[in-house]
Amino acid sequence: MLTSEIRNCAVLGSPIEHSLSPVLHRAAYAELGLPWSYRAIDVEERELERFLHRLDPSWRGLSLTMPLKRTVLPFLADLDPWATVSGAANTVLLDDGVLSGYNTDIPGAIAALSERVRGPFTSAVVLGGGATATSMLIALGHLGCEYARLLVRDPARAAETLETVARSERGPVIELGSLGDPVGAVDLVISTIPAQAQTPELVTSADPCPVVFEVVYDPWPTPLAAAALVSGRVLVGGLDLLINQAALQVELMTRLPAPVAAMRAAGEGALAARARS
Repeated sequence: MLTSEIRNCAVLGSPIEHSLSPVLHRAAYAELGLPWSYRAIDVEERELERFLHRLDPSWRGLSLTMPLKRTVLPFLADLDPWATVSGAANTVLLDDGVLSGYNTDIPGAIAALSERVRGPFTSAVVLGGGATATSMLIALGHLGCEYARLLVRDPARAAETLETVARSERGPVIELGSLGDPVGAVDLVISTIPAQAQTPELVTSADPCPVVFEVVYDPWPTPLAAAALVSGRVLVGGLDLLINQAALQVELMTRLPAPVAAMRAAGEGALAARARS
C-alpha cells in the first residue's frame, strides 16, 4: 500500500532555503504515521529537466515554487483543470514513472480567502505579474471578481499572465498598470511581490482596501501586512495560503485527509522561531 512505503518528496525552486513547505509536510507525515521524507532542494530552471529524469521509483511527489511553475509543464504527461487553465503547476505527482501536474495555489487561495472574509469581491488589485499572480487572478474570477488591475514592474513580463487569464472562462477583466500607480479603493489587494518592493507610497495607497491578501510569509509581517494589522483591516496571510495549498498537496500525494491543524501549528511555530532568531 502506498502509505506504508518509504517515499521521497521535496519542494524545488531557487532560492529555496526560506521555504516552510518541509515543516508543513513533515508535520503532516508525522501526524499520519507515514515513514516519508520531504526536503527542500535548490533547482534552477536550466536544471529541472535533468533533475526530473533522475528521479527513481521511491519518489512520490514534488512541490514547485519560483521559478519552476511554468518551466515544468513540457515535462508533464497530464495536467489537472487548475494547472491547465492557469498554465502553471505547483505540484507534481509520480506514478510508475509518469509525471502529472496539479495547481493547488488556486483552490488554496479560494479556501484561504473564504476562511477569513465573506465575498463577493467585484474589484481587486494584484501586485506582481508572475505565475502566482496568474493563479490569484483566476481564483478571484471564481470568487465573483469582475475587474482587476494588475500592477507590475515590467509590463512585458506580464504578457503571459494577461493571455492566460483572458483565456480563462471566469477570469476578471484586467487593466495593466505600474507598481508606481496608487492601489486605490477596491474590494481587496493581493500582493505577490517581495517585501522589499513594497514602498511606503505603495503601502499608503492601499489604505482604502478593506482586505489585504499577502502571499509572502517570510519575512513577516511585510510592510503591507503590517499596515493592515495596525489599521485592523482583514488580513489573509501567506501562511494561510501555504497551509491550504500544502494540505491539498498532502492529500494528492498520500491519498489521505490532510491533518490541517497539525500543519498550521507547525508552520506557526516555525515562523515564531524565525522571528526570535
